[in-house]
Amino acid sequence: MPLRAEDLAFCPTLTEAGQRMLDFLREHPAAPRYTNQSGHRLLADEVQALRGFVDEVKTARVGWPGDGVPDWLPDFVAQTCREVPAYRELPTLSGGFTSLPTTRRADLATDIARYVPDPVPLDRMINFRTTGTTGTPLLIASHPVVASRYLAFHLRALRRAGIEPRHGRGQVGVVLLGVQKRCFTYVSVTPLMDESGLAKINLHPDDWRHPDDRTAYLDALDAEVIAGDPLSFGELLTLPLRTRPRALLSVGMTLSPGLRETLQQRFGCPVLDLYSMNEAGPIAVYDEALRGHLLLQPRLYVEILDAQGRPVPEGARGEITLTGGFNFCLPLLRYRTGDHAALEHTDEGPVLKGLMGRAPVRFRSAGGDWINNIDVTHALAPWPLTQYALHQGNDGALRLRLTPAALHHGPALTAALAHLLGPLPVTVEPLHADDKVLQYTSDLEACGP
Repeated sequence: MPLRAEDLAFCPTLTEAGQRMLDFLREHPAAPRYTNQSGHRLLADEVQALRGFVDEVKTARVGWPGDGVPDWLPDFVAQTCREVPAYRELPTLSGGFTSLPTTRRADLATDIARYVPDPVPLDRMINFRTTGTTGTPLLIASHPVVASRYLAFHLRALRRAGIEPRHGRGQVGVVLLGVQKRCFTYVSVTPLMDESGLAKINLHPDDWRHPDDRTAYLDALDAEVIAGDPLSFGELLTLPLRTRPRALLSVGMTLSPGLRETLQQRFGCPVLDLYSMNEAGPIAVYDEALRGHLLLQPRLYVEILDAQGRPVPEGARGEITLTGGFNFCLPLLRYRTGDHAALEHTDEGPVLKGLMGRAPVRFRSAGGDWINNIDVTHALAPWPLTQYALHQGNDGALRLRLTPAALHHGPALTAALAHLLGPLPVTVEPLHADDKVLQYTSDLEACGP
């Protein structure tokens, strides 16, 4: 079977078996209208190195002494301050680690290039723009190897649930779900799993020739793992599926216990609630026995800080702050996430207790339809907004808060919201905040999944 040049460009190690999988995913009679093309972009030597990384993460110990720091931390800080322009400007390291200033999402959004280490080659660097539920729109510096490293931490989380993924050649390993009016969708293969298939699909009916095709296609793929967020899983529950994945991975938004239980009963498999963010990847997975989110990354140090940036005592709540990570294009140094929890050390490793993360929000249109907050992000994307907040009241009226520098965009943004949500009242107000804010909120009871 001839390999397609356009597929080789995105999957350089593609084989005939992988090409057959890509063709199957695209050409199935019930397949959606895929809007994009993407792939792992890994070279052969990178695939081999990633196998070693997966094995290392599989057995690595995660944690540090309750009254100390990880042994790798001093060297990491020294190297980061040497190589990263933004950190090289720090006046001194003599005051110790906790004397270093913290960073925030808004810092990265101002000029992401200043946070990329000088030695990182630019020829294979990739970037993507985040569209999360809170905070400042952000461009993330990354690399094909970094993107593929996510698998190591997903596998670690799955093993804790007793799942050892086994799908390989000729099978579909993972389906990634979204449910948005506009969504990046594509097909690929996973070289670390012998080119098992991967499909990123949008459950919004507009992406399909017929709404019933969603069920037919997912049943035909029969994926081993389905990943999504609470909104897409809520939509998944409406489909009369026969397929039974071995696990569901919920990422990017807070998963309520009720929805987790409903999904487990419906699909008869573990539902893993991953605390993950684009800046740091998979951070922790919820463990029922530990009653919290167990950290996953061996080279990620987590501090819990108060509002003034001071470490709190163990077991006290504060802001989750990260140092380290596996993205060599964006090493983090005391990065305040805007999420809050308490940290406790256990025999299994450090655990985040009472995590308050990013809850999904839907907005009700003038016609009564529910619109995903990510669609709002897309609608406002053409304007250079570094930070904003949108709230919907019980009466459906909207309150859009903008930074003072962006207030002149108010009329255009109001028109964009009207195009998406219909003729709802919109009030534009100034936003005065130097920290991460809840970008999307609502008083409506049905705004969540």
